[in-house]
Amino acid sequence: MASDSVVIEPATAMVLDEVLAIEQACFSAPWTRKMLAAELSGNQFAQFLIAKCPDPRSGALVIAGYFCFWIVFEEVRLMNLAVLPAFRRQGIGRRLVCTALQAGVARGASRAMLEVRASNQEALALYHRLGFRQIAVRSRYYVNPDEDAVLMEMTPLRLGPLCEQP
Repeated sequence: MASDSVVIEPATAMVLDEVLAIEQACFSAPWTRKMLAAELSGNQFAQFLIAKCPDPRSGALVIAGYFCFWIVFEEVRLMNLAVLPAFRRQGIGRRLVCTALQAGVARGASRAMLEVRASNQEALALYHRLGFRQIAVRSRYYVNPDEDAVLMEMTPLRLGPLCEQP
């Protein structure tokens, strides 16, 4: 699949069921429907993006991933990024993160922050390629299984060459 065939757009409450299904497929301790709904409509700082891609079998556009992030004053806070396994390693996660970083730059944010499971090597590599650096480890931050979180930041917030690609 070509990266330029990915459509990134704001999520609405209409796609909550699909986002919940992605959440449950991707995480061992998924957010609940109530948590996702609160982020979609009850948090003034939260923004939600979905990535639509052609289904390899039918060609119809399907939601392959989503991204929840916050823009709080000068900071973009990357909250939850998920891409269905069948659509991974095709640039979808990168496109979602870059779209969020672009939104942060447009709103005057000067830094970006995130936590990621220490074992999630693909995500760690992506964030490093985008320009994030590790600043701390939070011991036993995650549950199911218990695991450390790697705290990463990008200060100053900047859009590197990876965010210029389609």
